[in-house]
Amino acid sequence: MAASISGIGIGLGLSCSSNLSKSLHSSQSSGFRVKMTVSVEDKKKNYTLQKSEEAFNAAKNLMPGGVNSPVRAFKSVGGQPIVIDSVKGSHMWDIDGNEYIDYVGSWGPAIIGHADDEVLAALAETMKKGTSFGAPCLLENVLAEMVISAVPSIEMVRFVNSGTEACMGVLRLARAFTGREKIIKFEGCYHGHADPFLVKAGSGVATLGLPDSPGVPRAATFETLTAPYNDILAVKNLFNSNKGELAAVILEPVVGNSGFIPPKPDFLEALQRLTKENGTLLIFDEVMTGFRLSYGGAQEYFGITPDLTTLGKIIGGGLPVGAYGGRREIMEMVAPAGPMYQAGTLSGNPLAMTAGIQTLKRLKEPGTYEYLDKITGQLVQGILDAGKKTGHAICGGYINGMFGFFFTEGPVYNFDDAKKSDTAKFARFYRGMLEEGVYLAPSQFEAGFTSLAHTQEDIQMTIAAAEKVLSKI
Repeated sequence: MAASISGIGIGLGLSCSSNLSKSLHSSQSSGFRVKMTVSVEDKKKNYTLQKSEEAFNAAKNLMPGGVNSPVRAFKSVGGQPIVIDSVKGSHMWDIDGNEYIDYVGSWGPAIIGHADDEVLAALAETMKKGTSFGAPCLLENVLAEMVISAVPSIEMVRFVNSGTEACMGVLRLARAFTGREKIIKFEGCYHGHADPFLVKAGSGVATLGLPDSPGVPRAATFETLTAPYNDILAVKNLFNSNKGELAAVILEPVVGNSGFIPPKPDFLEALQRLTKENGTLLIFDEVMTGFRLSYGGAQEYFGITPDLTTLGKIIGGGLPVGAYGGRREIMEMVAPAGPMYQAGTLSGNPLAMTAGIQTLKRLKEPGTYEYLDKITGQLVQGILDAGKKTGHAICGGYINGMFGFFFTEGPVYNFDDAKKSDTAKFARFYRGMLEEGVYLAPSQFEAGFTSLAHTQEDIQMTIAAAEKVLSKI
């Protein structure tokens, strides 16, 4: 049985089985292609991960679990984690010499492609002046102006070094501004690993099967209330039972850390109305969606302006970065303008600012998001068609450069729906796709990402690989 969600705006596709609730748009794709031809002989060579296995076994004696971020350990998909040697455009190579079409994109930042020549050239020039000043630099002004002009909610911005740090700062700011402590977050939404957010957090926590994390004191999460994503009635009930106590509602406007889950029609608008009526701040965590769904992020795409926004990933062009911003009256509470303290040694460092500036310049070029819409739509439709053809329950969707699919009939509206997916099947699919030269996120509960460097050849090779693997599992 096929089901679909529609009416969420032009450019959104979400479907189950083979129906995709939008037509594919034509786009100007010239100027966005990075030719990465892969010969048939190369693809047919024996697939081995011997060097990756040796390196990973050594890493396990040096770092917890052998990695510096849990999802990289392949716990939810099994098999040998791959150790990457290099990346370029839409492709990556591991230390065994295997080549992959990449749909992780460093978890989102590589929207113009890996190791872009213009970004690398700009970084080389900046490095001649130094890598970190620990003092103001003009590049901070340039990127700040670009972010403020692009993102509807942001009148002032503070740069930090990660999405986690951005969410930590914005939460403290919301509490300082409102004089309240309680917040609402949504089940399956991930806002970094700070203590107050590790409650039904999705992403790596879900991948490891942990409800939250040991070491988080009850007091740190006592003021964190949760509701199912897309359930406005549950949110209303929380407001009614906590009148005058809620500092903020924070959410991923499109969930990426439970897999790809878009909002139902009017969900974001209803949240905006509720927060305004109750003197509560609405926070969009756009670490994933910022500059990916549109140049102005999800808030521009859906036409809903929050009070505060967090950003990361893309605005650093592949270097460590994060940011939070919003209305001037709120942001002027941040030190040294105001009493809410937050600081960082490497915040606004010249390298991250340079990479971000060059990336945003490219994204502003005509046809950018039309191209992302076209190739991502073709990719998702092709995978869903392959799933139906080979007899699998599968559903999925996309918005421009962000996508996902689940091994369940669907539809998927929230984390509980996502957990109905056949994760064992996804694991088999994942390992099969690796052998076919396609690198996806190693978890059913993560979104995928396309880039301007992905070509029609990449998309068609991926669809062919998916059909081949799906026919075997």
